[in-house]
Amino acid sequence: MGSTSPVSIAIIGGGIAGLALATALIKKPHLDIHVYESVPAYSDVGAGLALHRNALKAMALLGPQVHQAYLDKAINIGSGDSEEAQVEMATEIFFAHGPHANTAKDQQPVAELGKAKGRKSVSRADLLAGLLSLVPKDRVSFGKKLSKISEERSPDEGKDSKVKFEFADGSSGEADCVLGADGIHSVVRGYLLGEDHPARHPVNHDKWQVYRTVVATEEAVKAGVEERFTRTVPILLGPRGHVNCIPLNKGTRLSAGVAVRGAAVEEGAADGPGKDGNKGKGRKLDVGWYKDYTPEARAIVNLVAKDTSASWAVGDHDHAPVYFKGRVAMLGDAAHSSLPFAGNGAAQALEDAAVLNHLFGRVKHPSQIEAALGAYDAVRRPRSQAVVDLARKFGRVYAFAEGNIHEDPEKVRAFFALAGRFTNEADLIKQNEDAMSKMEKSVNGRPKNN
Repeated sequence: MGSTSPVSIAIIGGGIAGLALATALIKKPHLDIHVYESVPAYSDVGAGLALHRNALKAMALLGPQVHQAYLDKAINIGSGDSEEAQVEMATEIFFAHGPHANTAKDQQPVAELGKAKGRKSVSRADLLAGLLSLVPKDRVSFGKKLSKISEERSPDEGKDSKVKFEFADGSSGEADCVLGADGIHSVVRGYLLGEDHPARHPVNHDKWQVYRTVVATEEAVKAGVEERFTRTVPILLGPRGHVNCIPLNKGTRLSAGVAVRGAAVEEGAADGPGKDGNKGKGRKLDVGWYKDYTPEARAIVNLVAKDTSASWAVGDHDHAPVYFKGRVAMLGDAAHSSLPFAGNGAAQALEDAAVLNHLFGRVKHPSQIEAALGAYDAVRRPRSQAVVDLARKFGRVYAFAEGNIHEDPEKVRAFFALAGRFTNEADLIKQNEDAMSKMEKSVNGRPKNN
């Protein structure tokens, strides 16, 4: 079955999920791709990313150019850009409070996450710039905030239906398929679930507030931050907030943050960095809360407390019953926004993109779109939603609020090891193959005139 013209796909949202998918799909001549991004231009907001092994696998499946864009913008964790890049590095978990508190000088973290050779960290802005460079300029439109979406079946059986969409600036468009990668407050999610669905909007059940600053690495060291922490990704745990650092911009800047459970003013305040409507809604970061934390943790808290203007309430999504309807689907944060504590939000978005890219290699006619989206939903929804649950549990473990697990370092170590295997060791090639098998069964089971 073929089509006389390319299958048109509108990607709503030019974040990591949307751009990564676009870089792969534009290489398929049977597809016509366009990305619509709501902001007029990208801004340098958000924490850094220390991508885990499954994210690297997903990028490889999307194509070498995607992985290279990441490599070009990132810094090797723990080794700058030296030959040590091939040493296995991991996010290190330390207790910063209580009888089991350990310090950087101990060199013995209680657990490790995301261990991989040549693992790197990158700022979100840098990664977006790298991905954007791979998409032709005429395939991306900025300043296009989605306001409405509709899908009407054509009464003419010989004519393909189109998905129509409108933007806040009054412009509109249509495509054979719409893929919503429009973030945690996704308009596409509202269309798919209905505005009154209980899982429509983001939530912040534990009232998490993140306080973060980005400073020059030299400034951080002068302020007393452990020099080792400017080259690695540590997470220091305690009951009044966990502390972390991520090196950015080839090691010249450091993102430092404190996440506090219960500090957001209201459960529904979930938002993100750079959202003016959410600034100031959390409790003020009080360095006195951390007087019984380790010296390494207190140094980071003191640095962050100098400027908490970037404070925001984080959020995630309760589980959606479906990720698609007709020829419209959602991916990335639009589908399964998660708390940042498992470090797997971007990785899950990249896994979404890898599966969709694999399936749309088979979509040569609009009539095959629903089968592709159904297969994507069947494979990606259970795994991505399990990661949402896992990230919530990570946060409670970090805050000493998951039962009494923090009283036994061996239980903590076992928990993180099991969770790491679930996220990092997934067989993404098999995930693609499983999705394709489901699509083929759906397509082959349809009447031949479809």
